[in-house]
Amino acid sequence: QVQLVESGGGLVQPGGSLRLSCAASVSAFSINAMGWYRRAPGKQRELVAETLRGGGTNYAGSVKGRFTISRDNAKNTVRLQMNSLKAEDTAVYYCNARGRDVLGDYNYWGQGTQVTVSS
Repeated sequence: QVQLVESGGGLVQPGGSLRLSCAASVSAFSINAMGWYRRAPGKQRELVAETLRGGGTNYAGSVKGRFTISRDNAKNTVRLQMNSLKAEDTAVYYCNARGRDVLGDYNYWGQGTQVTVSS
């Protein structure tokens, strides 16, 4: 069974930093995109940042310049470094991996980790 194991998150003051990590139990070669989404209270889930096959990245406009996503193919892990955090970054953050293997297309989600930015 595929697992996305998330770590990181927690409570931080505005302007602070946090790092999220996600390890996937799928073949790195099968992944087309891997990254992070978030759902804030009362809002829909939205893309935060993702890495793409070939090395490209996508970022939400609201986090550009503050968040950095990186992927370690050897460990099949993606990390999200979040700096200059704001109250509006408060949300549950979900790791996501999409790709294709011998069984077909897949789209997996982690269990979510809470990030709270508050003084």
